[in-house]
Amino acid sequence: MKHTLLALIGAVLAISPLAVIAEEIKLPVGQQAAAKQTLERPSRGMSPQQVEARYGAPLTRHGAVGTPPISSWEYADYLVYFEYNHVLHTVLKHQPVSQ
Repeated sequence: MKHTLLALIGAVLAISPLAVIAEEIKLPVGQQAAAKQTLERPSRGMSPQQVEARYGAPLTRHGAVGTPPISSWEYADYLVYFEYNHVLHTVLKHQPVSQ
């Protein structure tokens, strides 16, 4: 029994390094969505009415959560986060890099 357990542990350890081989790709934050960095998008402090008048209706609206209340609107290329009734931040959506 003891030899069987040791053999099993040895077999697992022998093949485990093969299971963890993977390619790691690092992309600096400043280069993510580089083509979209110049895309015009809502700026901090805009009201929801100003955002909708200038950029149109969002694809989806996510209701406020937390304290202070944070809500978000989703557009095709970015998300707009509101704190109360003002834009807090606009975040570009991640686009996977084709290889």
